[in-house]
Order: sequence, then C-alpha cells, then structure tokens
Amino acid sequence: MEVMQVLHMNNGEGETSYAKNSNIQRKIISATNSTLKDAILNIMCNNNKNMPESIGIADLGCSSGPNTFIVVSEIIDIIDETSRNSGTSFPELKISLNDLPGNDFNDVFRSLPSFFDKVKEEKGAENCYIVGVPGSFYGRLFPQKSMHFVHSSSSLHWLSQVPLGLGTNNAMSSLNKGKLYISHTSPSDVINAYVSQFQNDFSTFLRSRSPEIVPGGRMLLSLMGRSSIDPTIEDGCYYQWELLANALSSLVSKGLVEKEKIDSFNAPYYAPCPEEVKIAVANEGSFIIDRIETFEIEWEASVSSNLSNEKILSSTGQQVATTIRAVVESMVENHFGNEIMNDLFSIYGDLVDDYIYKKRAVYVNLVVSLKRKE
Repeated sequence: MEVMQVLHMNNGEGETSYAKNSNIQRKIISATNSTLKDAILNIMCNNNKNMPESIGIADLGCSSGPNTFIVVSEIIDIIDETSRNSGTSFPELKISLNDLPGNDFNDVFRSLPSFFDKVKEEKGAENCYIVGVPGSFYGRLFPQKSMHFVHSSSSLHWLSQVPLGLGTNNAMSSLNKGKLYISHTSPSDVINAYVSQFQNDFSTFLRSRSPEIVPGGRMLLSLMGRSSIDPTIEDGCYYQWELLANALSSLVSKGLVEKEKIDSFNAPYYAPCPEEVKIAVANEGSFIIDRIETFEIEWEASVSSNLSNEKILSSTGQQVATTIRAVVESMVENHFGNEIMNDLFSIYGDLVDDYIYKKRAVYVNLVVSLKRKE
C-alpha cells in the first residue's frame, strides 16, 4: 500500500464525507485551545525579542471541510488580541495548509474568499496570506527558518508506510492473522515492526521540521495515543481496529471477502504513549518538550448535533461507524474493493453498538507542545 497515494479523508459533502463526519476531530482541536494560546503567546511575547513583524504558520494534515480553518481562526484571534493589547500593528501572517495530494484542496481553496472577507471584516487585517502545500510531512515542506509555529491535529498517528516487513507482498505480511493492527494475538515481530516504524517516522518528522522552524519557534501536535507503555492494551482506538477486523471476518463467512485479504492487511497507523514520544524527541535533539499529556474523549462525541433526518434515525453505533468510514475508507477500499463498503460499515456499526453498551468507549488523545532549541 502506497500510503501517500491511498490515504485521504472522504472528499465532498455526502453522508459519508469527512466534511459531515469530523465532529470528534473538531472537539479534539477545541480541547487543545489553551495549549495553542500558550504557544502563540510565547512566540509573540518573547522577552528577549521584539514581536515578529511577519509570522510563518503551518497546519499539517489540514484536511478539508468545516475544521480546516478552525485552528487558523483561533490563531488569528490570539494574535489580534495580543497586538491590540500591546499597541502594535497586526503582523503579516504567512499560513501554509498541508496535507497529502489526495486531500480535497479544491474545497479548501473555494472556502478562502469567504474566510478572507471574514478576517478583514472582524480584524481589519489584509496582510494574511494562505497557500496550500500538498505533500507528506515525513519530509521537508518549507524553506529554512520560515516557520514560527507548526500545528498538527489528528494526523501524526498515520505512518508513512505499512511497517517495514508487513507490506502486502512481504513474507511477514500474514503474521498478524485475522487482525488489522496490533492485538493481544500479534506476534512480537509485528509489534516490534510497528514500534520501529513509529520511531523512524516521528524522528523523520522532527528532523524535517527542525531546519524549517526558527529558533524559539513552537510546535503543537495532537494525535491518537494510549496511556500505557504496553502497545497491546485495550486503549484508545485499539477496539475500533478490532471491531473492524471482526466485521471483515463476518464477510468472510458470507463469502464476500477472502480470509487471506484480512491476513495481508496491516494498517499504517500507530497510537504511541508519551514515553515513546519523549524518546524520539530526545534522540532527535532539536526540540524541548514544554508539555505532554493525554486526555480522553468518548466515542459518542463523534456524533454531531447537526444531523440529517436519516442520521437522526440511525443508532449511535452506525453514526460512529460513519465517522470511522470517513477516515479509513480510502485505504480499506483500496485493499478490499468498493463492493463491500456499505455492508462492512453497517456490520461495524452493529458491533460498535454492542461494544459501547457493555463498556465505556473512549479515544485517548496525546498532546505534545514543543519548542525549537535556540
């Protein structure tokens, strides 16, 4: 699986689109607002330097839809308030929105004129410039020392590739039989491959950002994680992958999916614990961790209050399933084919309903605030 070509959120504005099924991601962004404000204030109110006249900002994994401009809007509000309070001019803002090439950048660009009009009307600011930057953040994206602040939310749990050795055509690809991700039954070789891939990818991410961010600049990263050092713990998104594997297995029994197809699929995903992030940051050496923490959000938080009549009549499990479908369908469809998608996520929704009836189901989110060493 070529992750860069395959992975993207569902485009458009249909019932299974990311635009209509990204409530949980919006709540994760809102939960980090205080940390975001601290980071921006640190950039603007550094006692050793004057307030920057021009500020470079990047949002990595911006996606499309209603969430795309939430962080940018919040940053502009913080900068505007700080500028007014200090009696200084609103600085020039150079904002870069990044995602993989499959992202619906056309939707993003169509939204820009109304966004600019709103900024001009509410803040009187005309020196705000926004560009789209397609490409993987596991590599260089921006010129040297061009960024003061880099943000990423709900993106860095996606790996650059299926862990080395577990690709479809590799001899180890079927080691994780019946599973799509790390599980209690996963052999140590599978677990080690995932851990190693995350460490390599996160270190590459840090090395790529290091020359791009000015000394003293900040990064705020939030991603799916786990609270325990044990990667097989039933924590965070563990059971969402387990239930998806179970839904696929039920289609095997109906003759709609080949068992070997499940055995050869390994998700390019990893939910790290804080200790693993600390190790990667220390080994890379360019950043200092200001703050690192985890918080929980209920699965049901993905259910939006702004639902169509059709969705109002569907169960919580089906609504959660549609949220997951909006995120993972592109790569699942690429491996298993389009024909089973409706059946798969219908069964998945039923399994989610059963699970949340028996247990408290939560996402664990990991938040990391970093400073570029001076």
